[in-house]
Amino acid sequence: MTTNTNRTAGNAATRGMFYVHSAPSALCPHIEWALGGVLGTAVSLDWTPQSAQAGTYRAEFSWTGDVGTAAAVASALRGWNHLRFEITEEQTSGAEGSRYSYTPELGIFHAVTGLHGDIMIPEDRLKAAVVKSALGDTTLPIEIDKLLGKPWDDELETFRHAGDGAPVRWLHQVV
Repeated sequence: MTTNTNRTAGNAATRGMFYVHSAPSALCPHIEWALGGVLGTAVSLDWTPQSAQAGTYRAEFSWTGDVGTAAAVASALRGWNHLRFEITEEQTSGAEGSRYSYTPELGIFHAVTGLHGDIMIPEDRLKAAVVKSALGDTTLPIEIDKLLGKPWDDELETFRHAGDGAPVRWLHQVV
């Protein structure tokens, strides 16, 4: 795990974690390049084999930067086929925290997070879920699961488990 401390003067500092859950070897240098482009410094990740999918690799990166860094990284990497990742950003005194999850099948998931990592769902999104379920388009439990990112968690859980000998950082689902 490598740490970046590069940030722009005058902007609020925050920190977070970037998890590449699976990427083919050919994509690894491009991920480093994209991450470095957002952070403004060269990045070298410690890649280890991902046992959940043959031929792919995983890495973790602790970063420090400006508020909005997680959104910029997620934007730079979203849409990349064969890549699964998550990036978190801690809250500051002036900004809420964030969590982004990405899978090729589901696309990007974004959640605002509170001080303890709880997902905070905006009122209008809850109202929309209730309306969709009342119209019979779906059920309320399914819509709430989507708001909480459950489909992404379900897909990524296998990949969160590190291979033999790799560093492990568990992302726990709070119930």
